[in-house]
Amino acid sequence: MKAFKKYVICILCLGCFISCVKTDDFDLPEIDDSNFEFEGATTTISSVKGHYNLETEEIYTFQNTGVAIEGYVVSSDEAGNFYKELILQDRASEPTAGIQVLVDDNALFTTYEFGRKIFIKLDGLSLGFNHGVLQLGIQHRGDVVPIPRALIEDHIIRTSEKLPIEPLRVEIEDFSDQYKNLYILLDNVQFDRNLVRDEKIFSFASETTDEYDGIRQLESCESGATTMISTSTFADFRSLLLPQSSGSVEGVLTRDFYDDFYNLVINTPEAIKFDEGERCDPDFLFCGENNSPGIETIFEEGFETITTQRMLETRGWTNKNVSGGSELFKPGTLTGNRHVRISAYNTVENSIEAWLVTPPIDLTTSSNEVLSVDLRSSFDNATILRVLVTTNFTGNPLTTDWTLVEAKIPVGPSNQNAAQFLRSHIDVSCLEGTVHIGFHYQGGSAEKTTTYDIDNIRVTGAAL
Repeated sequence: MKAFKKYVICILCLGCFISCVKTDDFDLPEIDDSNFEFEGATTTISSVKGHYNLETEEIYTFQNTGVAIEGYVVSSDEAGNFYKELILQDRASEPTAGIQVLVDDNALFTTYEFGRKIFIKLDGLSLGFNHGVLQLGIQHRGDVVPIPRALIEDHIIRTSEKLPIEPLRVEIEDFSDQYKNLYILLDNVQFDRNLVRDEKIFSFASETTDEYDGIRQLESCESGATTMISTSTFADFRSLLLPQSSGSVEGVLTRDFYDDFYNLVINTPEAIKFDEGERCDPDFLFCGENNSPGIETIFEEGFETITTQRMLETRGWTNKNVSGGSELFKPGTLTGNRHVRISAYNTVENSIEAWLVTPPIDLTTSSNEVLSVDLRSSFDNATILRVLVTTNFTGNPLTTDWTLVEAKIPVGPSNQNAAQFLRSHIDVSCLEGTVHIGFHYQGGSAEKTTTYDIDNIRVTGAAL
């Protein structure tokens, strides 16, 4: 009995001890680096990058140099948007070079915080080119892989210096390789309108079509230039909805996984400072809010009997490439459904500006007209299709005065078989006379290659 009582007392004491431990709230360990002084030769990030030959693409390994690079950390894995990597740039402000360092460890932010100055000892490390950026790591079987955990302290030295990072202001249209792996700021930008409609606001990276990363298009309010924000589907903020207003964004400029286009990777959603800024969407045709198709069909084309581009032309369609190339809208079929398709994918045309214009549509004997159209996107890497209307088509899309209509341009997915048509109903009742509907595609290999399918174009109304 006495033994049993002692056992109970021990259990109660242990319970009290455990209850006093805060398992979900702890302080990060203090690291004493106040007396740090680096002894050895140093070189610049730019000089290190110069060792790699982009023509031969051979991995370069540093040996017997006794040299290190120094720089400031501009990435953070605290929110899960960076994984086993440090992005290092040479200066806290006005940086000139950056590089990606692969590190086989989690929670790097607890030791190598944003703005922390560190040294990287180069001997034993290798320089390679993957996913559009230069990487430092360990060579393994013809590839550059993260520095093993056991070797991290042999190569990465944390200093006592930590500075605020001043993002480098860059315009989207000025993106180039010199800005890769730098912490930049984009000002006066917004997310594409089709991502933040009231009826459907996209999250950062938790849509059913997001496989590894959520790719969301940003556009400049000043120039109209576009780029992408990439968010990992493992990021803590992946389910947050995109802000609908405009403002500034800070992040690391890099390339997408396939090295097709530039994109921005943010450390946290707080890097997006929109502060309810006014959007800068273009002016759209507004005739009213009637979106119910009428009884009378004024024009209709479902492309079921059109099998060649020549047949499009003989039925009065205008199909032109106005950028000097040959890529045009083409009749196609998927799962038995005929439509027309345009894509810059797998072409050699760096710039494609193509127009598909309907035959003339007579509105003189009708009223309350509504335009309906089905659109589908796949292999999406940019929103590059617009729908427009005109009452004075000259026969040349470039010399015609067009008015933009607010069609629902679908976004994603990357998988063609998962893509679905999205239907738009647009009130065009304020138009008079003869009108033409234009579909305008502006893409190019390899950065903007989204595939679009168009089907079931109808104009309905009421007979006068």
